[in-house]
Amino acid sequence: MSDQAAHPLALEGTPSPTPSVATDGTWLECIECGETFAPFSAIRYTCDDCTGLLEVRYADPPGFDAFSGTGVWRYRDALPLERGVSAQEGDTPLYRVPRLEAEIGVEALRIKHEGMNPTGSFKDRGMTVGVAVARELGVDRLACASTGNTSAALAAYGSRGGMETLVLLPAGKVAAGKIAQASLHGARILEVDGNFDTCLDIVQDLAARGAVYLLNSLNPFRLEGQKTIGFEILETFDREYGAWPDRIVLPVGNAGNTSALYKAFRELVEAGHLEPADVPKLTGVQAEGAAPMVEAVENGTNAVRRWDEVETRATAIRIGNPVNAPKALPGIRETGGTAVAVSDEAITDAQRDLATEGIGVEPASAASVAGLRALRERGIVGDDERVACLTTGHLLKDPEAAAAAGSDPEPVPGDTEGVLAALEE
Repeated sequence: MSDQAAHPLALEGTPSPTPSVATDGTWLECIECGETFAPFSAIRYTCDDCTGLLEVRYADPPGFDAFSGTGVWRYRDALPLERGVSAQEGDTPLYRVPRLEAEIGVEALRIKHEGMNPTGSFKDRGMTVGVAVARELGVDRLACASTGNTSAALAAYGSRGGMETLVLLPAGKVAAGKIAQASLHGARILEVDGNFDTCLDIVQDLAARGAVYLLNSLNPFRLEGQKTIGFEILETFDREYGAWPDRIVLPVGNAGNTSALYKAFRELVEAGHLEPADVPKLTGVQAEGAAPMVEAVENGTNAVRRWDEVETRATAIRIGNPVNAPKALPGIRETGGTAVAVSDEAITDAQRDLATEGIGVEPASAASVAGLRALRERGIVGDDERVACLTTGHLLKDPEAAAAAGSDPEPVPGDTEGVLAALEE
């Protein structure tokens, strides 16, 4: 192993060739015991030996000079397949927000708006890869548990790939806009008497019985698509600002994005395109009513306690058992980041303030800005930091929440004088 690979931010060195390592230099590796598996030899989500989480590994992770083209698939050299089931996902904007930047008081603040993907959330990045892998494996029924965005993306990409899709949603807990998307794209929707974690338990059991192919973020291939968020943030930030961000703040539900960005940065370190000292601090934000990751970070533990009761108006992160915690906690700690919980009121305030900059997001997305504010108030984020906040879903994902956060329509008479009178008031 090289000296660089020994750094905690670097991936482990390439193992000695074994029958389970793919001949093209791509394989699956258990993050717990190190066992390796050929990527498409069988359907697996966790390690056969110890049930640990799996990661996709590459013999020669590429750097930025290997990337060309547009969208997620411009990073094909860092993905397990040459092409996916694509709807032109990726290339989302990194917005300047001068008023918020001045109010929060950091050197630079940018908003990476993943709500500008085809179905309105970052989940499209994972599905373009995950559904393509499902096709490679020859499966015909895809399934997920969802708080809404995953179901919309799975339905759209599964339909585009000509596959049956099944989504399990917690009854009465998913925004109508997201259910409408899954419905229109042809998914079979089952509303479960329970929360998201109950739905995921059931889908995992269905997958274990061979009834479905699971495309929640427990699936390591899905996170490969999501890691391209990290590539885009670094490239765009550098091009527009001339430097890397010091910190990336992101909402945390199942902790898939935290895990994915950490992996993206480790691959760039291994490729020699990013110095370990320049890796952005990964900083997670959860709602106070659903904050098991924050609890683990604050307590300094390696295990996350499952919260059986969770509640927040930020429905996309209403999750009590983040399955990617074993990948995400090291990502937060090894980059020098942290995690913070914020109130629903703080989330709504941040949603409104993003809207004044012309950026419309669903509540969970605004948690990143609310979290940055909280950390500035506590003196944890310095005024000299360059920060990127990730917003994960579009305003129209949850129109009821947007309407509640916005102003009410005003009735006026049907003539110009009546309108002028209202304006004078």
